[in-house]
Amino acid sequence: MFKFIRMIKEEMDVIMEKDPACKSRLETLLYPSLWAIIYHRIAHWFYNRRMYFIARWISQRARHKTGIEIHPGAKIGRRVFIDHGMGVVIGETAEIGDDVLIYQGVTLGGTGKEKGKRHPTIGNNVLIGAGAKVLGPFKVGDNTKIGANAVVLREVEENSTVVGVPGRVVRKEKKEKPTVEEQLDQIRFPDPLAMQICRLEAKIEALEKKLAEYERRLKEYEALQHSDNDKRGV
Repeated sequence: MFKFIRMIKEEMDVIMEKDPACKSRLETLLYPSLWAIIYHRIAHWFYNRRMYFIARWISQRARHKTGIEIHPGAKIGRRVFIDHGMGVVIGETAEIGDDVLIYQGVTLGGTGKEKGKRHPTIGNNVLIGAGAKVLGPFKVGDNTKIGANAVVLREVEENSTVVGVPGRVVRKEKKEKPTVEEQLDQIRFPDPLAMQICRLEAKIEALEKKLAEYERRLKEYEALQHSDNDKRGV
C-alpha cells in the first residue's frame, strides 16, 4: 500500500513539474494521466495473476473515463506523464521506462498478428510528440525525442531525435539525462527536408561553377583554334 501511495505522489509531482498549466497538487486529481496510470497499476496486478477478464474490464473502464487506452499487460515505469492523453493507445507487450512524456494521439502498437513481443520498448527520459506512432517490437533508446506525427518503424539509438514519415534520425546528442526544459522542447527540431534542399542547392551551385569553368575553357580553346587557322590562312 505504501508503494502504491508513493507512486501516486510521484505521478502528481511529475504532472506539476512538466505541465505549466497545473497550479496545485489538488488540480492534478483532474488530470486523465493520473487516473489512467492508477487504473493501469490495478489492472496490471490482476493481469499478472491471470485474472484477464477483470484486468481487461478495469482497463476498458479507464479508457471510457480518460480517453487513454492501456492494455493491462503493458509494463509502465515510474513518473510517466501522458499529457492531455486523448487517443493514446498502448499495446499489450509495450514497455515504457521511467520519466517518459507522452502526448495525445500517440500509438505504441504492433504491425500484425504475430505472437510474443510485438510492441515497442520505450527507454527512460523519452518524449513522444502528439500523434506519433511507434509500431513494432523494437527499442527506442534513452533520452530520445520523437517529433509530432512521426511514424517510427525501426529501432532508435539513445540520445536521438526522430522526425518524419517514416521516422528518420535527424540529430544525435550525448547527454546522460535531459533537463525538463530540454525534454519539453518540441519545436527546435532539425528539418530534414530543408537540410536536403540545402545540400542539393550547394551541389547545384558547385556543378554550375564547374560548368561555367568548362564553358570558359571551351571558348578559349575555340578562340585559339580560330587564331591558328587565321595564321595558316585556312
